[in-house]
Amino acid sequence: MPNISGKTTVVGLIGWPVSHSVSPAMHNAAFAQLGLDWCYVPLPVAPDRIAAAVAGVRALGLAGANVTVPHKQAVIPHLDRLSPAAEAIGAVNTLIVTPDGQLVGDNTDAPGFIADLRAHGVDPAGMRVLILGAGGSARAVLFGLLEAGAASVTLANRSLDRAQALCDDYRARFPALSLQVTALPPDAETAAAAHLIVNCTSLGMTPNTDTTPWNPGLPFRADQVVYDLVYNPAETRLLAQARQQRAHAIGGIGMLVYQGAIAFERWTGKPAPVDVMAAATGK
Repeated sequence: MPNISGKTTVVGLIGWPVSHSVSPAMHNAAFAQLGLDWCYVPLPVAPDRIAAAVAGVRALGLAGANVTVPHKQAVIPHLDRLSPAAEAIGAVNTLIVTPDGQLVGDNTDAPGFIADLRAHGVDPAGMRVLILGAGGSARAVLFGLLEAGAASVTLANRSLDRAQALCDDYRARFPALSLQVTALPPDAETAAAAHLIVNCTSLGMTPNTDTTPWNPGLPFRADQVVYDLVYNPAETRLLAQARQQRAHAIGGIGMLVYQGAIAFERWTGKPAPVDVMAAATGK
């Protein structure tokens, strides 16, 4: 446990609920490792109290906060400004209080995803990518892939209109990139064309571990990479199928760690002990 004093710097996690989060353990382990007089606390905020909560970050002297579901978009109207990434993605997962008291919204999900891909030896530059889902996490993953130089991206979603709207949002920023939409689950031709397949849906997440965004009869190739943002359970049905068919299967806990590490560095100005943070998740 951190040794709390009147000089301790506080950050935390705004969400509803937050009791399940491993972020407090992850960040407090990092603070302890570097000998920083900081602490990270859960901040459960009901949806009708978000304006007061964001104001409280500044009023209570916090150095910043992470933001998780369902507040990643709801916090935006209450901030002074957004980083270019948060503005492009349309969602905020990190708040930073500047020395002059401004409240800045940032998004570390996109670089966290790319950092974990690269940590697993996967460079998305030039790849054809298939994203499953078109919600908030898909927006961040798509932004990260576009910045990393992916050659083309296809969004597979149950609602084609929602996927098309997401593509339209990004085409203005990345006009040279090939962006397409298709139904979820994808057909065999779409699946076979992808180098990298990323699940951005909640299908397979605890407690609904028997669900999957993939047609089980559709095979993976050994040269494909399958990344599932779900990290609870560590082995989803999607990843189990990919692993059985010798594809490169990657679970989402690394993205959680790296997005947290980037937020840690932006708050403290110090390199994050990524290995310590990963070990603290217990995953």
